[in-house]
Amino acid sequence: MKKIIYSIVFCSLLFAVSSCKKTDGPINPLSSINNFGVGSYLILNKTISENFNLNSIASSSVGVTVHQFSGGEAIDHVEIWASASSDYDSTKWRKVKSVPYEGDSINLTVNGAELATAIGISTDSIKPGAAYTFFNKIFTKSGKQYDVNNTGTNDGSGLNGGPNYNASFVFTGLVICPYTSSMAGTYTVIKDEWQDNEVGQTVVITDGPEPNTLDISGAWPGNSIATLPIINHLIIKIDPETGVVSVDETIFEDDTFYESGAITATSGSGYAFSCTGKLQLSIVLSAEIGGDLGAYRLILQKIEQAPL
Repeated sequence: MKKIIYSIVFCSLLFAVSSCKKTDGPINPLSSINNFGVGSYLILNKTISENFNLNSIASSSVGVTVHQFSGGEAIDHVEIWASASSDYDSTKWRKVKSVPYEGDSINLTVNGAELATAIGISTDSIKPGAAYTFFNKIFTKSGKQYDVNNTGTNDGSGLNGGPNYNASFVFTGLVICPYTSSMAGTYTVIKDEWQDNEVGQTVVITDGPEPNTLDISGAWPGNSIATLPIINHLIIKIDPETGVVSVDETIFEDDTFYESGAITATSGSGYAFSCTGKLQLSIVLSAEIGGDLGAYRLILQKIEQAPL
């Protein structure tokens, strides 16, 4: 009797499974890799430049050399779009130009004049320290379009940003002005988050002991030197090609008066723009008593030069 029941149940299940299988109508497109389309992307060959030189802003350019992925669809042209932010919101982008894809690789470049036209300003309105992002929109010969908004990141491991792909959907441009031999002089304090000086006070900045360096002890401790003696002079280093600042670890200020002990500048970054006379620094501090204090900004404007 059990064998008969089992046979009936088995046949019923077999009929149910067979009757549920689709033999016509639409099939799930994800069921086969053959149903997926072929995309396209650009591979970075090299970075041509990441900096706009303010001294020749109209002709100075940034850009990259790229080639198309050999396994993707053929690329017809690439549009370059500019933004004053790195936001992927394409409503904030402004079209710079279209570049036809010809040959084995192409250069995607933007000069200051093209940037200014795209975003609707004059080249005189481009300021040192300003950063711009350029988004590449790829158009294939079949009419498809790819950019950062329809390519995956997978938490940094995907096509857009993944190290295994070296894809080039974005490049950047920073406005700099090369450093001259000296920026020594009298400065007005624009911002001092460490509060050694009040906003509006004047401080004297001198040349450092080596070329392309400045001694900013006139600002830190600066006007507070009566209660905060100098331990070592605080020296900033400037990259002469870009004006980018770095700071070596330096024990520079004695804050025993405020029960913090010796203060150390552990690192620093920023800009020294000789073309505008502006020092814009962010320096990480640590106290002998209390440890890490975080980063503090110091912004100074040279009095002989009006800010742009």
